Amino acid sequence: MAESAVPEFAAKRIDSRLERVYGGAMTRDPRVDAYIARQADFARPILEHLREAVHAACSEAEEAIKWSMPAFLVKGRPLANMAAFKAHASFGCWRGRELVGEDAQEGAMGQFGRLTSLADLPPAETFAALVRAAAAKAAEGPVPRPKKAPRPELPAPGDLRAALDAEPRAAATFDGFPPGWSRRSGLRRGRSASPRRWNGWPREKSGTGNTRGAEGVAPPRNGRS
Repeated sequence: MAESAVPEFAAKRIDSRLERVYGGAMTRDPRVDAYIARQADFARPILEHLREAVHAACSEAEEAIKWSMPAFLVKGRPLANMAAFKAHASFGCWRGRELVGEDAQEGAMGQFGRLTSLADLPPAETFAALVRAAAAKAAEGPVPRPKKAPRPELPAPGDLRAALDAEPRAAATFDGFPPGWSRRSGLRRGRSASPRRWNGWPREKSGTGNTRGAEGVAPPRNGRS
C-alpha cells in the first residue's frame, strides 16, 4: 500500500478539522488509510477489501470520514460506511433496509452482520449489485417527508361564542385572528374571555399616550390578551 500523506497525528485520531485541509470528500481520502492502518490484524483485510469493492462497483464513489468512521459518498450524498471494532467489522449502505429488506443480518450495524473474516462477505457480484442499487438511491436524494395534515379548527367554547355573537365587532375581530392565535389563547386551556377584550377598535389615544381601544382595553399583543 502506498505511503499516505496523512499528518502523523491523524494516525491516532480522526480530526474533523481535516475536512478543511482535504476539502471534504475525495476519491481516496488519506484519513481512511490512517483509520485502516490502526485497526486489528483481522479487520484490516476486511476494510481494504470493502474499500476496493465499493470503488470497483461505483466509480463515482468518494471517501470521507463521517461519524468517526470511513464513509463513501456519491455527489456529496451518503452511499455507505464501514467500521471496525474489537472483535468484528461492519459495512452498511445508506437506506440499506430499503434494498435488502428482511435479508439484512442482525448482530451489528449494516446489512452483513458481524464481519470477522473475508469469508463472511457476500459474493462479489451480490455486493456490487447492492452498492450500485445504493448509488441509485443516493442519486434520487433524500426521501421527502410526508406533509402533516392541517390541524382542525379549534371551536370556541359555547359561552364565548354566545358572547361574541352579541358583539358583532368583537366577533369580526376574533374570527379574523389566525388559527395559531386561537390555539395559543385561552381556547386551548378551555378558558373564555369577555369579547370586549377584542372589541378595541377603532383605536384612540388614552390620556397617558398609550394606544387603547374605544372600550379602554388594550388589543391583544403577541397572541395574548
